[in-house]
Amino acid sequence: MDSVFVHKMWNDKELSKMVEGGVPFPMLSDGGGRVGKVYGVYDEDAGVEMRGRFLIDPDGVIQGYEILTPPVGRNVSETLRQLQAFQLVRETKGTEATPSGWRTGKKTLRPGPDLVGKVWEVWKTREASD
Repeated sequence: MDSVFVHKMWNDKELSKMVEGGVPFPMLSDGGGRVGKVYGVYDEDAGVEMRGRFLIDPDGVIQGYEILTPPVGRNVSETLRQLQAFQLVRETKGTEATPSGWRTGKKTLRPGPDLVGKVWEVWKTREASD
């Protein structure tokens, strides 16, 4: 529900110190809580929204989300990692999957029948070769 001005100040004074150049994607300002109601993060009794992060693909499909209460901070680096992972999976049309903790340039998994029941074994082998 923070204004675009609060977001700008937060990005300029805080986030840009955590992520070089600040957050490279737009942050939503929802002063009236309309969007928060749609996504289920608006608390009408308190008149506030829980902290929500939604990763929405170019087709408008939610690919990932995280809802946290205000006392718990978010991890901007993890959000960026997930964005990069979703982008890679989209670019490869699902022929590559990113295991937990995957980073750009690291090995991916190839989904298919040969991987079923062997994810840990394949991952362990790939991690050792990185």
